[in-house]
Amino acid sequence: MNRSPSSSGLLPLPGAPSSSWALYRARLSSLLQSVDTAVFIAFWLFGLINNVLYVIILSAAQDLVGNGIPKGVVLLADVMPSFLTKLVAPYFIHRIPYATRIFIFVALSSAGMLLIAFTPPSRSVAVKLMGVVLSSISSGGGELSFLGLTHYYGHMSLAAWGSGTGGAGLIGSLLYVMLTDWIGLSVKTSLLASAFLPIIMLVSFFLILPRGPLRASARKTTYEPIANRDSFQEEREGAENNNFDDIPTSTASSSLLAPGPAVAATAYSSHPTEDARKDSLAAKIRRSKSLFFPYMLPLLLVYIAEYTINQGVSPTLLFPLDSSPFTEFRSFYPFYGFLYQVGVFISRSSIAFIRIHHLYLPSLLQVANLVLLTLHALLNFIPSVYIVFVIIFWEGLLGGCVYVNTFAEIMEHVPAEDREFSLGATSVSDSGGICVASFLSMAMEIWLCNWQVDHGRDWCRRIKAG
Repeated sequence: MNRSPSSSGLLPLPGAPSSSWALYRARLSSLLQSVDTAVFIAFWLFGLINNVLYVIILSAAQDLVGNGIPKGVVLLADVMPSFLTKLVAPYFIHRIPYATRIFIFVALSSAGMLLIAFTPPSRSVAVKLMGVVLSSISSGGGELSFLGLTHYYGHMSLAAWGSGTGGAGLIGSLLYVMLTDWIGLSVKTSLLASAFLPIIMLVSFFLILPRGPLRASARKTTYEPIANRDSFQEEREGAENNNFDDIPTSTASSSLLAPGPAVAATAYSSHPTEDARKDSLAAKIRRSKSLFFPYMLPLLLVYIAEYTINQGVSPTLLFPLDSSPFTEFRSFYPFYGFLYQVGVFISRSSIAFIRIHHLYLPSLLQVANLVLLTLHALLNFIPSVYIVFVIIFWEGLLGGCVYVNTFAEIMEHVPAEDREFSLGATSVSDSGGICVASFLSMAMEIWLCNWQVDHGRDWCRRIKAG
């Protein structure tokens, strides 16, 4: 089935017949004119703060548990509670007002970071991991709630949320490296400073976000049937016409961060169609099977490979201090994380200009990165840490590339009536990949560190918990 680029939610590749800089500028101008600045800022901050503590915790994993416990334990504690929250919470969270949820999320996140920061190195690591679990629950519930909140604020709130979550990886890893390595603060002080970041959610919700749409919604009964479907349809069509009529239909919207009219209309309405209600579980299972090989498997592979590198292999990618830019061995791990996040941010932001259609190629290259870095951890044949820096950055580029292009391919090739389900079903691959990688990395880090010690390199044992 042929579709215009605009219906797929993607900008045409520069140089294509449907592409010109004039059209890009026109599209951008149209988007900016339709943006409510307060809504955009509020949702960008929601996305940033909801995800940034997850990144900070992973960056601090080595400082939290030292060299005696694999970093995959921290990854598992940082991911599994969030994943389970997303599975369970949708059945009851709608009964809790958004304002109350914000206070709960801020309290859980701050309490988790304070528990991590105030637990001394001599105390059980289990206490720190409990703090990680609290922050993870907050992150999972926050993602559910803020994505639901976008229903009341239109498609630009989705754009802002997506941009904020993308920036969280880069800002979180940079912030931890800056506080601990560049400024020289202790791990405890750095984590204490991070514990106050969730307060920004309160500022965003109560002071920045316009509350009118929520107040209007509060006057209606929960899950009240739409009284006038015709007026609701007219409102949707009017919103699309106001935002997109001045742009040629051959012009696509700006990537995943600003869906095209078809995607925006889907996000605008949370009311399923009659066909969707009748869609059987068996049909959804068949649809999921059709997604596995073209979309889910490459995404699963790339997440298993990159998170096994990040949590299982990179803690053992150590070099003599006199041949590195660092003064202590604990500095390698968070800097690797920062370089990885830089690569992810760049590749996730490049979808409007660079498209990858063959998803297995970057996925297999990522597996090759895992093999290469594992062999180096065993055989120590890479002569300089700066080469490893380049490989870790390349790892981030590949990971972000597969993630964003997987969903771009779905938006472009899956029929509109199946697209929403397909995007959600495929997203399970990244969570599943991270969970698998957490178990693999726990075994790999211990094995690699023991191998290095047995062969005269005991650097991995010189790292102490902060």
